[in-house]
Amino acid sequence: MATAHAGASSAASLPPLTDGPYRKRLGVVALVATFGGLLFGYDTGVINGALSPMSTELGLTPFTEGVVTASLVFAAAIGAIFGGRLSDAWGRRKTIILLAVLFFAGTLAVVFTPNFDVLVVGRILLGLAVGGASTVVPVFLAELAPFEIRGSLAGRNELAIVIGQLAAFVVNAVIGNVFGNVGGVWRIMFAVCALPAIALFFGMLRMPESPRWLVEKGRRQEALAVLQTVRTSDRAVAELADVETVAREERESHQIGWRAIFSNKNLFRILLVAIGLGVAQQLTGINSIMYYGQTVLTESGFSKDGALIANVAPGVIAVIGGIIALKMMDRLDRRKTFITGLSLTTACHVLIGIASMALPAGNPARPFVILFLVVAFVGSMQTFLNVAVWVYLSEIFPLHMRGFGIGVAVFALWVMNGFLSLYFPSMVAAMGITGTFFLFAAVGALALIFVITQVPESRGRTLEALEEDVTTGAIYAVHKK
Repeated sequence: MATAHAGASSAASLPPLTDGPYRKRLGVVALVATFGGLLFGYDTGVINGALSPMSTELGLTPFTEGVVTASLVFAAAIGAIFGGRLSDAWGRRKTIILLAVLFFAGTLAVVFTPNFDVLVVGRILLGLAVGGASTVVPVFLAELAPFEIRGSLAGRNELAIVIGQLAAFVVNAVIGNVFGNVGGVWRIMFAVCALPAIALFFGMLRMPESPRWLVEKGRRQEALAVLQTVRTSDRAVAELADVETVAREERESHQIGWRAIFSNKNLFRILLVAIGLGVAQQLTGINSIMYYGQTVLTESGFSKDGALIANVAPGVIAVIGGIIALKMMDRLDRRKTFITGLSLTTACHVLIGIASMALPAGNPARPFVILFLVVAFVGSMQTFLNVAVWVYLSEIFPLHMRGFGIGVAVFALWVMNGFLSLYFPSMVAAMGITGTFFLFAAVGALALIFVITQVPESRGRTLEALEEDVTTGAIYAVHKK
């Protein structure tokens, strides 16, 4: 195995990144692939406003409401791990095309469901697609991106996710307030999802495969041809040589496939770090706000219709935060971003708890103060944590285990998401907003300690240099600051 120093020099030896037609090609590829993120966001966000009319029409109980919401999330956990494995074996591009079909099929099942049972089946199909997209799309973008702009390019998927969630909130607010008395209005909210699914399917038919995956499968000429469409010619040749060198060293040292994790303590450790980071992201409670934002705002004092409109504000700030995050991704270390984000979100949790305790129900200021703090929380989360976490998970694993590694990490992320989405209404009912957000604050403090002590740096390195340092364990000694 090459040394960490040799890996570090590979980035310096590459020809410099320059502007040209290939940058536009990269932009087109990212735009098409991130329709997967848009679908991810819309399908997870649409339940926020669709749940109430859906429950009325189908006669759902509080428990079956939780099942409808959580079925997508738990299915996403399965989709994440199998999507990662499938993309390792079958290819990133083909897997994304399959996910587009799943998105479309799940949408049809939900829109035309006659009862609760078919609704849950549709939500499961959508969950499998959401989970698969959450693992495969970031990896696809990271493997196509030059290392200098990998953070901002791979991070576009998270921006697409929050744009999808904002679109769901806006569609829900418009349709819910204009056509709220029309039967089946929630079906229209879900039907909108079919359009980006169609765009993703036909768009990916014209997109290239990941060049790094092609090298892993021994398809050198195809990999070079792809790289030459998204790099200058000399840069493409140099990058291909780096990828081939690392792939050859892995084969010679028998560090191949997911089984290598259990024979190399450094690979096992980075898997645990990734799992911990994904779980920590969810324990901030961000998706409780995205799924049950209307519930939180109603509890704080807004009317039902007012909460539906006010709920758009967190969606707007999430998109703004995502744009700011993309600007920072290639300039600010990942660790500093995580630490800043967890510090801010934990502070917001404490302030929400204090505000809900200091301003009793009926106080006219209560709903607006809590809305402001929720918006501040979502903005902090999106600016400093969400984009950075997804980029980190897409880049930190070696090529031979990348799909499996991110699949396992995102599986854990989605399982935690599922438990929170299932029990969040019960937490609010039992502890109120005050107790719920104080609990999130305590967990956030523990997550901050985890990041400071366990998470190594990854910015500013080629995937091949990172791979060498992760495999040898040098990343902990050299890059942890």
